Amino acid sequence: MTENLVWFVWSLGLLCVWLAVFAFYRTARTRILRASLLTMLFGLSEPIFVPEYWNPPSLFDLAQKTGFDIESLLFSFAIGGMGIVIYDLLFKVKHEKMDSIERHDRHHRFHFWTLVSPYIMFALLYFLTDLNPIYSASLSMFIGGLAALWCRPDLKMKIWVSGVIFTLFYFVYFFPLVLFFPGFVERVWMLSAISGILIAGVPLEELMFAFTFGMLWSSYYEHLAWYKIKTKSVHK
Repeated sequence: MTENLVWFVWSLGLLCVWLAVFAFYRTARTRILRASLLTMLFGLSEPIFVPEYWNPPSLFDLAQKTGFDIESLLFSFAIGGMGIVIYDLLFKVKHEKMDSIERHDRHHRFHFWTLVSPYIMFALLYFLTDLNPIYSASLSMFIGGLAALWCRPDLKMKIWVSGVIFTLFYFVYFFPLVLFFPGFVERVWMLSAISGILIAGVPLEELMFAFTFGMLWSSYYEHLAWYKIKTKSVHK
C-alpha cells in the first residue's frame, strides 16, 4: 500500500467502527449523527496542524498542497459520534431532563461560557503563545473538561472515565498503524517539534489528544440539551 493511502484507509477503518456503534446503539443514533456532523467541521482546522504537528501523505496530496484533506473530515466525523456515546454504551446509561430548579443551580450561571471555553482558550493559546498546535488543542480541551466538571459535578465520573476509555480505544486503534507500517509515525509526525516520546510507537501527544477529547466531548450532549444521567432506583 502506498503511503498516500495509509491515512485514508486508517480513517475509513475508524468510520467502520463508527458504523458498528451506530448500528448497535439504536436509541442514540440521532445523537451520534448530530455529534459527528458537528465534529466533522473540526476537520477543517487541519491546516493549523500541517506541517507544524505532522505532515500526512493524503489522497491527491491535498494535505501537502492545501493543508486540508478528506481524511481529517472522516476522522473528525467518526470520533465525534463515538466520543459522545462511548461511556453511555458501555455502562448502559439512560438520561432524563433536568428540572427548572436544577437548571438554576449556581453552577449553571456560566453555562454558556463553560461550553465555549475550550474554543476561546485555543484561540488565545494559538495566537498568543508559541506552543505547538497540538498542545494548544489538548490544553484547551482539558480546561474545557475541567470547566464542565465545575458546571456539571454530577457528570464527574462520566467525564474522567470517558477520558480514560477513549484513550485506551484510541491507543488500541492506533497500534496497527505502528505494527503494519513501520517508520510511518517517524516520517509523518514532526517528532522534533514535540516531545518525541513514543509509547509502544504511539506519539504521547496523540494519547494526550485522545484523553482530553474524551473528557470534553463526553459531556456535551448533557450540557447542550440539559440532560442528566438517570439514577437507578433501588427496590427493597
